[in-house]
Amino acid sequence: MTQVNHEEIDPCRILSFEEPGFLGENFNSDIVGITRNITQQRLYSAYMQGIFPWFSEDDGEPVVWYSPSPRFCIPVENFHVPKSIEKFLKHTPFTYTMDKDFPAVIENCRAMKRVGQRGTWIGRKMLDAYIDFFHNGFAHSVEVWHDEKLVGGFYGVLIGSVFCGESMFTLESNSSKSAFVLFAKKFIECGGKLIDSQVYTENIARYGAKNISRDAFLHLEKQYLSKPLDADIVAVFNS
Repeated sequence: MTQVNHEEIDPCRILSFEEPGFLGENFNSDIVGITRNITQQRLYSAYMQGIFPWFSEDDGEPVVWYSPSPRFCIPVENFHVPKSIEKFLKHTPFTYTMDKDFPAVIENCRAMKRVGQRGTWIGRKMLDAYIDFFHNGFAHSVEVWHDEKLVGGFYGVLIGSVFCGESMFTLESNSSKSAFVLFAKKFIECGGKLIDSQVYTENIARYGAKNISRDAFLHLEKQYLSKPLDADIVAVFNS
């Protein structure tokens, strides 16, 4: 069973990271830090600075922290719903919830087989850290149910009016796609401003995401991380 530490977070204490490229020209210039573990304070500090952990625990890598450029994101004014998903949602067989079973969602994301990817980047350290982040109120999940079985969903981090998507899984066609659209609509309805997808994916591109520079992304984050949503999105989504 996953152990949850419930480590306290001080929102006034932001831990520092290195500058991009600090490792030198022989390493990925998007790396801004390397640590042994993922503490809650460092995880919170990372998201407050446009940084996230991404590494392969299965391969014995340490915790690697990234601030990529370009950054792939959806300013809400660019959000677009594909006609196929709009049509599907009118007759969806699924039930959608938010924050009903975060551990099950991240476990399914961890187990999801992905083309061209060996193993998973969601190791035990990531699993424990984000479940704890969920209990601290910053990580959230969206679940898709069919006949009371979990068939899709995704999780991410919500701070202020910025949502950072982390991973999704699909066991039945259109489950996670339709869930993402429903969430994005509620997020915008509640005053959300920016959806961060970190790096390019063909799936998120169809919703209006675009590459912008690191500096442009950090400028947007600076505006929106301190701006809370106008309503409780969990309550709105589950109503």
